[in-house]
Amino acid sequence: MAASTLPDTTSLSDSVPGPGRPEHYELRARLGEGGFGEVYEAWDIRLHRSVAIKTIRQGGTPNANLVREARLAASLRHAAFVKVHAIEDDGNNQFIVMELVHGRTLKQILQDEAISLATALDWVSQVAEAMRDAHASGLVHGDIKPSNLMVEPDGRVRILDFGLALRQDALATETVSLGEVAATGQTDPQGTIAYMAPERLQGATPDPRADVYALGVILYELVCGKRPFATLHGLALAAALVQTSSDGWDYPENLGTPLIALIRAMTVRSPEQRIQAMDEAVRRLAKLTSGPATNDRRGTTTAPPPRTVGRRSKVIGAVALLGAALVGGLWWQAAPRFDALTQALAPYSEAIEMEQALAALKIFDLPGSLENAESHFNRVLKRSPDNAAAVAGISLVHAFRYGSDREDGTWLRKADAGAQQALNLNNQLALGYIAQGWVRDFQARHDDALAAYERALHLDPTNFFAWYGKVEALRHARRYAEARANIAQAMQRFPRERVFADALGAVHYEQSEDSAAEQAFRHSIALQPDAVTAYANLSAVLMRENRPDEALRVLQQGLQVRPSAKLYGNLGNILFLRGDYVGAADAFRNAVSPTRGAPGVYLNWANLADTLLWIPGRGEEARDAYDKARRLLADRLARAPDDVVLVSRMGLYAARSGHKDEAHTLITRAMALAPRNADVHFRAGLALEVLGDRKPALTAIATALRLGYPVKYVEAEPDLVALRRDPGYRTD
Repeated sequence: MAASTLPDTTSLSDSVPGPGRPEHYELRARLGEGGFGEVYEAWDIRLHRSVAIKTIRQGGTPNANLVREARLAASLRHAAFVKVHAIEDDGNNQFIVMELVHGRTLKQILQDEAISLATALDWVSQVAEAMRDAHASGLVHGDIKPSNLMVEPDGRVRILDFGLALRQDALATETVSLGEVAATGQTDPQGTIAYMAPERLQGATPDPRADVYALGVILYELVCGKRPFATLHGLALAAALVQTSSDGWDYPENLGTPLIALIRAMTVRSPEQRIQAMDEAVRRLAKLTSGPATNDRRGTTTAPPPRTVGRRSKVIGAVALLGAALVGGLWWQAAPRFDALTQALAPYSEAIEMEQALAALKIFDLPGSLENAESHFNRVLKRSPDNAAAVAGISLVHAFRYGSDREDGTWLRKADAGAQQALNLNNQLALGYIAQGWVRDFQARHDDALAAYERALHLDPTNFFAWYGKVEALRHARRYAEARANIAQAMQRFPRERVFADALGAVHYEQSEDSAAEQAFRHSIALQPDAVTAYANLSAVLMRENRPDEALRVLQQGLQVRPSAKLYGNLGNILFLRGDYVGAADAFRNAVSPTRGAPGVYLNWANLADTLLWIPGRGEEARDAYDKARRLLADRLARAPDDVVLVSRMGLYAARSGHKDEAHTLITRAMALAPRNADVHFRAGLALEVLGDRKPALTAIATALRLGYPVKYVEAEPDLVALRRDPGYRTD
């Protein structure tokens, strides 16, 4: 609790036991109770003013740290901070004398009424600006939550308990005694846990990023009408926050994309990927409040009405005892063993486990998301080995691992087995057909994949994974018109999911519609700024549009998010085209690195080999890289013998490694499979030139240029130097 006037205050004359008091203060009413003391309205006899006094319980005696923090809080000049007037001592008790603030806390307001979007942004902006000043002074609040934010009648937001909650009141939020916890099974650390950054739940020292996270959760609650995991409490709530990402939280359909992006950026689970300073939050909030982004898609400025927050739920058994320990101040002792405690003591709910697993699976390309999803699915299977949905979920985890940077065939085989088992257990389960569809698509059995997705959508027309799988299968089958139509439907159903923007961009890119592709990939980044796929794709488009400086900037933005084989691969391509072969080789080595890249992707090895050929003394390393690329590609080509991209690439690699007959067979077949594909004709021309067949090489390159292949790529290819000097070479 904090210095405030609340409608349920109790007079000391109503038989409420009172504490001692400083000699020149008259206690009038108890305003509330916190974890280390009680808060009273009081009259300052000397200065003739109303104040609030917080008493400090014995056992929670303030020390030099409390005095230092009170001094820091008192030194802050921003009007949002509740002023600390003094620390008093009557010989038996210590008291903090504070400014008396009139108004209602955000917690009370959220329980009673809906908040307009403009008002929510205004309130959060006020807090962000004040906290920016506090952080600049070296002080972290550590316990920002709705009950510590007071809105005065004129709309000013005041920040309560600053600098005191950080060390003395880290868990208390209500009037809760250990006796109540033990007797009723109630725990109420969730009042703080709900807004506590995941790293703090695991024992980390609070820093400004933890305050950013807390304010981001409050912003979410104000605009969405409820806090994340509103039905969970205690350890189950803490486990959900630690094990999931805010990308998987539910967002209203009418909420603007920039606002969702800001909430996600403020509440990223990893502090390293989160907005690092409150100053950035202030800047982005100002941008939202100054433009049309404050309106929802229908042009209104009202957030959905909030749901009423219910009373604290009851938890039984060992969880109740742990809750008592938390309220009693043992949380930080338990924190180092948090994961084990979560597994052992968190109340088990199959529905919640599946919900959290699928939420993690939805953001499959973020670090740790697949592992997180797998742990939830396995928790279900440990109790119910024949749970078809969990088996299908594990199959999807394996399929997405295969489809990521890893491309290890073992994952695909495991995914296939899991999909089969799921359908054996329940052939009416949509998720089983979805798992089967992803496997068949990766096996290049696109028609079978589409049939599986249609079956899934017949059973569950709104399933995200079925829609995503279907549009990817249509794209892989090069059924572009159908892919576009289905992407349009999916984007109407799932306007916040960036994977459909990525799919649309890929369709445009594969049809050489660069401007439209660029727009789609930029939209993907706006939807989810911490997903690196769109950065890689956008850089490829910019390079094809002859905008290398912009492409490099986009790649660097992506690499600041995290390393990725796709980002390093595109960086290597740009450096290669600029003639920086040493720099390109370094980038491609990162692309095949087990820790930074994807050693199972053939193209990364082929690019490395192409680059090493131009560095003196690296010929042997180049041949080894080509051999690695051919082995990896052969496995994929065996599964998809008619995939023209694979056929044409294998033909080029065969030419580079001296397998002339194999190269001729493959490139001839590739051009027959895709007679109007510019990339295929370019690879064919390059392969023929490497083999010394100049005349057909000129024909193939001319066809590629006529079909739209960029001249700059032809003129940047070192193996085509002699061909470009040939009188038969034309670019018009």
